[in-house]
Amino acid sequence: MELKSYQQSVINDLERFLDYAWRYPDLRISFREYWTDKGVTEPKTYQNNVPKVPNVCVKVPTAGGKTFIAANAIRPIFDALRNVNPNRPEVVIWLVPSLTILDQTVKSFSDPQHPYRQKLNTHFRGRVTVYTKQDILQGADFSPDTVREQLSIIVLSFDSLRTQNKEGRKVYQENGQLAAFASQSNSNDYLLEDTDETALINVLRSFEPVLIVDESHNATSALSVDMLRDLNPSFILDLTATPRDNSNIISYVDALQLKKQNMVKLPV
Repeated sequence: MELKSYQQSVINDLERFLDYAWRYPDLRISFREYWTDKGVTEPKTYQNNVPKVPNVCVKVPTAGGKTFIAANAIRPIFDALRNVNPNRPEVVIWLVPSLTILDQTVKSFSDPQHPYRQKLNTHFRGRVTVYTKQDILQGADFSPDTVREQLSIIVLSFDSLRTQNKEGRKVYQENGQLAAFASQSNSNDYLLEDTDETALINVLRSFEPVLIVDESHNATSALSVDMLRDLNPSFILDLTATPRDNSNIISYVDALQLKKQNMVKLPV
């Protein structure tokens, strides 16, 4: 399965923005120059939702293949991040708004016959493992060695992380199954305050993961932004058909493009 032309255009836009983000460390300048060079005379101001972390959005209508676009976006994102840290583990936290979407995402990425997984295998030489929260809480095939050698995609729901009360939440509790990750660290700078170093949230923070936020219009509240910050990401890619005002859109797909490529049958 190959990208449709409009999907490839989204990937091209992402790669172009990554180049600007590398050239201009100030994301406000990167975003402004990106749009200025595309011919926009008065580009929107970049919204610094998570300080110092590139947080960009692609606007793709429903049925436009957002998940496939994002699967193809992972490789260029990590290629760009390698300029900053060549030893960075390739860890993606894929955030979804519901258990139904979580199950669908895990199923498609875990199936070796599915086009999404086939594309990931192509980009990462077949070294791809997909995890749920239960998998990593139990340390199932999840260790410092495995993480170093593969692309790890951890699929989590917003509600598993988005909370005001962290008491009793397993993500924030001490976890002996993950102690090996704490022993690998040379610094405690990444630790979340008042949280044990073996807690899953701190293990995730240590990776400085790439976040892919599916249906990101459901993750714009103050509590949602705190959730994103708590994960200590290196890059955030939002996917939505209905961006909110604080979205830093770098690529648009309109419904007419989908209709032209037979992705939708209804009148546009």
